[in-house]
Amino acid sequence: MAKGYWVSVYPTISDPERLTAYDKLARPAVQAGGGRLLSRGSRVVAHEDGITQRVVLIEFDSFEKAVAAYESEAYQKALVALPSGVQRDFRIIEGIE
Repeated sequence: MAKGYWVSVYPTISDPERLTAYDKLARPAVQAGGGRLLSRGSRVVAHEDGITQRVVLIEFDSFEKAVAAYESEAYQKALVALPSGVQRDFRIIEGIE
């Protein structure tokens, strides 16, 4: 079974303190859904049209579990705390078996 991944790129973070509040709610929701944080890198080497801002990579045992974790009540509550001053490119992708 192919793994699932959450990939988040943050082009703009205007309120880092409020992002920290979101993180405090999101982390247990992700862990409850079986997610494992692989990277929350602020060290990024970007090529072509890439950006060097924060990138977060979370792994799940399957694509379905990744989608279910996003749709969970706990994670939806965390999303409410995500500050409006944060621009985020979020994707759920399926890994290669």
